[in-house]
Amino acid sequence: MYRDVVSVAKSLYRISMVLPSLRLYYLLCRSSGRFTTRFVDSVGADGCDYCVRLDNDLTFGVLLYALTTSAYLDMRRRRFDVSALRYEDLVARPLDMCRAILEFCRLPVSLAQLAVKAFDVDSQRNSAIAKPVVGRFEEPQLTPQKKARLNELLKKYGLPLIGQPGIVEGTLSCSE
Repeated sequence: MYRDVVSVAKSLYRISMVLPSLRLYYLLCRSSGRFTTRFVDSVGADGCDYCVRLDNDLTFGVLLYALTTSAYLDMRRRRFDVSALRYEDLVARPLDMCRAILEFCRLPVSLAQLAVKAFDVDSQRNSAIAKPVVGRFEEPQLTPQKKARLNELLKKYGLPLIGQPGIVEGTLSCSE
């Protein structure tokens, strides 16, 4: 599942405010000016491709989005039977998207109504990253300068730019 790149970056920034280890990593990367390749190498990607200057509060989230989306697209190029799911589609049409997911997984679509009930519960409700906790932190603003810089990064990785339809290849959809 993926989400709009700006939403990912803003959410990750707010989550970093409540998770000490992520916040420390975030601050170290900001102070050193570089997204360290050790983290990227640990998830199986070539860290040299993701070594860039962290010049604003959204860059870290955009890089993680780029890393995960690029890994997904690489799996598709290598003919793995994977498909993506856009968070915004799932929220907008939960029943239809649950049917599409179940159909893709070759499971009974009759389970879709039951699957939708899972959305009634905040899965993070008792954790440090529950909505009421992270919602207290102001998210960084996307200025025209930040947008231009982040779009440079997205273009470098061949991903949809901010302000363009952000639908990646192989995304599941439901019929209208």
